[in-house]
Amino acid sequence: MTLRNALRAATNTLENAGVDSPSLTAELLLAHVLSELPLRLRLDLNRELSAPLAHDFTDFVRRRATRIPLQHLIGTAPFLDLTLWVTRDVLIPRPETEGLGLLASAVLTEMVQSGAPMQAPPRVLDFATGSGCLALFLASQNPTAQVHALDVSPAAIAVARQNAQQLGLDGRVRFYLGDGFAALENLVSRMPAPFNLVVSNPPYIPSGEIAQLEPEIRNHEPHLALDGGSDGLDFYRRLAQETPAWLRPGGSLLAEFGDGQAEGLEKIFASRHWREMTITKDLSGRDRLFIARRPA
Repeated sequence: MTLRNALRAATNTLENAGVDSPSLTAELLLAHVLSELPLRLRLDLNRELSAPLAHDFTDFVRRRATRIPLQHLIGTAPFLDLTLWVTRDVLIPRPETEGLGLLASAVLTEMVQSGAPMQAPPRVLDFATGSGCLALFLASQNPTAQVHALDVSPAAIAVARQNAQQLGLDGRVRFYLGDGFAALENLVSRMPAPFNLVVSNPPYIPSGEIAQLEPEIRNHEPHLALDGGSDGLDFYRRLAQETPAWLRPGGSLLAEFGDGQAEGLEKIFASRHWREMTITKDLSGRDRLFIARRPA
């Protein structure tokens, strides 16, 4: 069987199973099986695929057709210029969260260059770190920053630590296991209001909508990282109330949120007297990122 024929058959199987981008998915799976870049496949589609590799490829395609996420099959997911290990214990990084990472890095750089009041070096907290994507990106892009990350899931923290080690960033990010800011009690006892920037991609799917999500999400990603309560805003209420005690003067909170939540989010933070609240859009034009400065 040639690569061309294998890809054609796989694409048909995936399309019939309702998988998004079936042709691209087939290419990525075959590239993984062959340990090659997808571009290399396209240069020689008439090459023969050996029987053992054809068997492996067919098995991957069969599993993807059951709606197991592609990233779980190949074991990694891209996040900006990082490649991260992912499992069922963490959310698969999304392009929307890449936008949050880029914005957070830009805000941090602006803080440093503007001479805003801050300790040296600046400190950043990733609240609900999951795979560690935000914390690790910020550490990679801002070598002077001290990056901290917390999560309530022991399995997620294990994945994030592994990613830090594989990226050579394990000495740059400090991880905490626990329920929100309570995980940082030892830190704050030594250093009141320690952070210049808090970033978060918290759970924001309304509980009643999880059952309607795509099978890749509802069946294979952790509901702990999806479920934001009845209206999806439970964690933002917590962030609005609890974050000010952890931010230095001039500090900011940046967070990702879901479709249709912008107005509710602004009301929650306004009731807690946050300042200079801003909503920014993602690449698809949807309201997606929230920025607010610490209350006076």
